[in-house]
Amino acid sequence: MKIKSYASTSASKRILEFLLLVGVITIASTSPYFIYNLTKFILKDKRFKYFKEEGKIRDAFSYLKRKGLIRIEKDGNDIVVIPTEKGKRRVAKYKIDDLKIAVPRAWDKLFRVVIFDIQDSQKIKRNAFRRKLKELGFYSLQKSVWVHPFECSKEISFLRDFFGLDKKQIEILLVKSIENDIIVKKIKDVYKI
Repeated sequence: MKIKSYASTSASKRILEFLLLVGVITIASTSPYFIYNLTKFILKDKRFKYFKEEGKIRDAFSYLKRKGLIRIEKDGNDIVVIPTEKGKRRVAKYKIDDLKIAVPRAWDKLFRVVIFDIQDSQKIKRNAFRRKLKELGFYSLQKSVWVHPFECSKEISFLRDFFGLDKKQIEILLVKSIENDIIVKKIKDVYKI
Protein backbone atom coordinates (compact mmCIF):
# COMPACT_ATOMS: atom_id res chain seq x y z
CA MET A 1 0.00 0.00 0.00
CA LYS A 2 1.39 3.40 -1.05
CA ILE A 3 1.24 6.11 1.60
CA LYS A 4 0.70 9.63 0.28
CA SER A 5 3.27 12.17 1.34
CA TYR A 6 2.15 15.05 3.55
CA ALA A 7 3.11 17.57 0.84
CA SER A 8 0.92 15.86 -1.75
CA THR A 9 -2.03 15.62 0.67
CA SER A 10 -1.55 19.23 1.69
CA ALA A 11 -1.38 20.28 -1.98
CA SER A 12 -4.67 18.45 -2.66
CA LYS A 13 -6.28 20.21 0.27
CA ARG A 14 -5.07 23.63 -0.86
CA ILE A 15 -6.11 23.03 -4.47
CA LEU A 16 -9.63 22.10 -3.37
CA GLU A 17 -9.86 25.20 -1.18
CA PHE A 18 -8.49 27.31 -4.05
CA LEU A 19 -11.05 25.88 -6.49
CA LEU A 20 -13.87 26.61 -4.06
CA LEU A 21 -12.63 30.20 -3.74
CA VAL A 22 -12.20 30.88 -7.48
CA GLY A 23 -15.03 28.56 -8.56
CA VAL A 24 -13.63 27.25 -11.82
CA ILE A 25 -10.20 27.22 -13.45
CA THR A 26 -10.24 27.57 -17.23
CA ILE A 27 -7.18 26.76 -19.35
CA ALA A 28 -6.92 26.81 -23.14
CA SER A 29 -7.10 23.21 -24.33
CA THR A 30 -5.41 23.91 -27.64
CA SER A 31 -2.07 23.46 -25.92
CA PRO A 32 -0.77 19.90 -25.54
CA TYR A 33 0.62 21.01 -22.19
CA PHE A 34 -2.68 21.37 -20.34
CA ILE A 35 -1.46 19.93 -17.02
CA TYR A 36 1.79 21.90 -17.26
CA ASN A 37 -0.15 25.15 -17.87
CA LEU A 38 -2.60 24.31 -15.08
CA THR A 39 0.28 23.67 -12.68
CA LYS A 40 1.93 26.99 -13.63
CA PHE A 41 -1.39 28.78 -13.07
CA ILE A 42 -1.77 27.24 -9.59
CA LEU A 43 1.84 27.92 -8.58
CA LYS A 44 1.36 31.66 -9.27
CA ASP A 45 -0.95 31.85 -6.25
CA LYS A 46 0.90 32.67 -3.00
CA ARG A 47 -0.96 29.89 -1.15
CA PHE A 48 1.12 27.40 -3.11
CA LYS A 49 4.56 28.89 -2.41
CA TYR A 50 5.57 25.74 -0.50
CA PHE A 51 4.78 23.47 -3.45
CA LYS A 52 7.38 24.60 -5.95
CA GLU A 53 7.76 21.07 -7.28
CA GLU A 54 5.32 20.82 -10.18
CA GLY A 55 5.10 17.03 -9.71
CA LYS A 56 3.36 17.48 -6.34
CA ILE A 57 0.68 19.67 -7.92
CA ARG A 58 0.18 17.23 -10.82
CA ASP A 59 -0.06 14.33 -8.35
CA ALA A 60 -2.57 16.31 -6.30
CA PHE A 61 -4.78 16.96 -9.36
CA SER A 62 -4.60 13.29 -10.29
CA TYR A 63 -5.57 12.28 -6.74
CA LEU A 64 -8.48 14.78 -6.62
CA LYS A 65 -9.85 13.56 -9.96
CA ARG A 66 -9.46 9.87 -9.02
CA LYS A 67 -11.33 10.46 -5.73
CA GLY A 68 -14.16 12.31 -7.49
CA LEU A 69 -13.42 15.62 -5.75
CA ILE A 70 -12.95 17.57 -9.00
CA ARG A 71 -14.22 17.32 -12.58
CA ILE A 72 -12.11 18.18 -15.60
CA GLU A 73 -14.28 18.94 -18.64
CA LYS A 74 -13.83 20.31 -22.12
CA ASP A 75 -15.79 23.51 -22.84
CA GLY A 76 -15.33 24.59 -26.44
CA ASN A 77 -11.64 25.38 -26.84
CA ASP A 78 -11.05 25.40 -23.10
CA ILE A 79 -10.72 22.86 -20.35
CA VAL A 80 -12.36 23.67 -17.02
CA VAL A 81 -11.59 22.26 -13.59
CA ILE A 82 -14.58 22.29 -11.23
CA PRO A 83 -14.96 21.08 -7.62
CA THR A 84 -17.68 18.42 -7.28
CA GLU A 85 -20.26 18.38 -4.47
CA LYS A 86 -18.12 15.72 -2.79
CA GLY A 87 -15.14 18.08 -3.14
CA LYS A 88 -17.09 20.94 -1.58
CA ARG A 89 -18.02 18.74 1.40
CA ARG A 90 -14.36 17.76 1.80
CA VAL A 91 -13.34 21.45 1.93
CA ALA A 92 -15.90 22.04 4.70
CA LYS A 93 -14.35 19.11 6.60
CA TYR A 94 -10.88 20.61 6.12
CA LYS A 95 -12.14 23.90 7.50
CA ILE A 96 -13.66 22.27 10.56
CA ASP A 97 -10.42 20.35 11.16
CA ASP A 98 -8.42 23.61 10.99
CA LEU A 99 -10.83 25.61 13.17
CA LYS A 100 -9.14 27.48 16.03
CA ILE A 101 -10.13 30.24 18.45
CA ALA A 102 -7.74 33.18 18.42
CA VAL A 103 -6.14 34.19 21.70
CA PRO A 104 -6.25 38.00 22.06
CA ARG A 105 -3.46 40.02 23.66
CA ALA A 106 -5.75 41.11 26.48
CA TRP A 107 -8.72 39.24 27.89
CA ASP A 108 -11.99 41.25 28.01
CA LYS A 109 -12.92 39.49 31.30
CA LEU A 110 -16.04 37.93 29.77
CA PHE A 111 -16.82 34.25 29.42
CA ARG A 112 -18.54 32.77 26.39
CA VAL A 113 -21.01 30.14 27.48
CA VAL A 114 -22.29 27.83 24.77
CA ILE A 115 -25.50 26.02 25.61
CA PHE A 116 -27.06 23.45 23.33
CA ASP A 117 -30.13 21.28 23.15
CA ILE A 118 -29.67 18.77 20.35
CA GLN A 119 -32.28 16.00 20.39
CA ASP A 120 -31.52 12.28 20.63
CA SER A 121 -32.43 11.78 16.97
CA GLN A 122 -29.29 13.86 16.20
CA LYS A 123 -27.05 12.13 18.73
CA ILE A 124 -24.14 11.78 16.29
CA LYS A 125 -24.16 15.52 15.60
CA ARG A 126 -24.46 16.30 19.31
CA ASN A 127 -21.47 14.11 20.20
CA ALA A 128 -19.38 15.48 17.32
CA PHE A 129 -20.25 19.06 18.36
CA ARG A 130 -19.30 18.31 21.97
CA ARG A 131 -15.97 16.77 20.84
CA LYS A 132 -15.22 19.83 18.71
CA LEU A 133 -15.91 22.17 21.65
CA LYS A 134 -13.40 20.20 23.71
CA GLU A 135 -10.83 20.39 20.87
CA LEU A 136 -11.33 24.17 20.73
CA GLY A 137 -10.47 24.53 24.42
CA PHE A 138 -13.95 24.83 25.93
CA TYR A 139 -14.59 23.57 29.47
CA SER A 140 -17.70 21.70 30.45
CA LEU A 141 -19.92 23.16 33.15
CA GLN A 142 -22.57 20.52 32.36
CA LYS A 143 -23.03 18.07 29.48
CA SER A 144 -24.66 20.72 27.31
CA VAL A 145 -23.11 23.86 28.82
CA TRP A 146 -19.54 24.74 27.83
CA VAL A 147 -17.43 27.82 28.54
CA HIS A 148 -14.51 29.59 26.84
CA PRO A 149 -12.85 32.90 27.75
CA PHE A 150 -12.36 34.31 24.23
CA GLU A 151 -14.50 35.55 21.34
CA CYS A 152 -15.78 32.53 19.43
CA SER A 153 -19.08 33.51 17.82
CA LYS A 154 -17.76 33.00 14.25
CA GLU A 155 -16.43 29.56 15.12
CA ILE A 156 -19.68 28.51 16.81
CA SER A 157 -21.68 29.89 13.89
CA PHE A 158 -19.51 27.87 11.49
CA LEU A 159 -20.05 24.70 13.58
CA ARG A 160 -23.79 25.37 13.74
CA ASP A 161 -23.93 25.63 9.94
CA PHE A 162 -21.61 22.67 9.40
CA PHE A 163 -23.78 20.38 11.52
CA GLY A 164 -27.03 21.77 10.07
CA LEU A 165 -28.26 23.09 13.41
CA ASP A 166 -29.94 26.39 14.28
CA LYS A 167 -29.88 29.12 16.96
CA LYS A 168 -32.66 27.37 18.88
CA GLN A 169 -30.36 24.37 19.29
CA ILE A 170 -27.09 26.20 20.00
CA GLU A 171 -26.84 29.55 21.79
CA ILE A 172 -23.92 31.69 22.99
CA LEU A 173 -24.14 33.73 26.18
CA LEU A 174 -21.68 36.40 27.35
CA VAL A 175 -21.28 36.34 31.13
CA LYS A 176 -19.15 38.32 33.57
CA SER A 177 -18.79 35.64 36.21
CA ILE A 178 -19.29 31.95 36.80
CA GLU A 179 -19.98 30.46 40.23
CA ASN A 180 -17.97 27.31 39.57
CA ASP A 181 -14.59 28.48 40.94
CA ILE A 182 -12.84 25.25 39.96
CA ILE A 183 -13.64 25.73 36.25
CA VAL A 184 -12.80 29.46 36.39
CA LYS A 185 -9.43 28.71 38.03
CA LYS A 186 -8.70 25.98 35.48
CA ILE A 187 -9.50 28.30 32.57
CA LYS A 188 -7.42 31.14 34.00
CA ASP A 189 -4.48 28.80 34.65
CA VAL A 190 -4.58 27.24 31.17
CA TYR A 191 -4.95 30.56 29.32
CA LYS A 192 -2.83 32.53 31.82
CA ILE A 193 -5.44 35.26 32.18
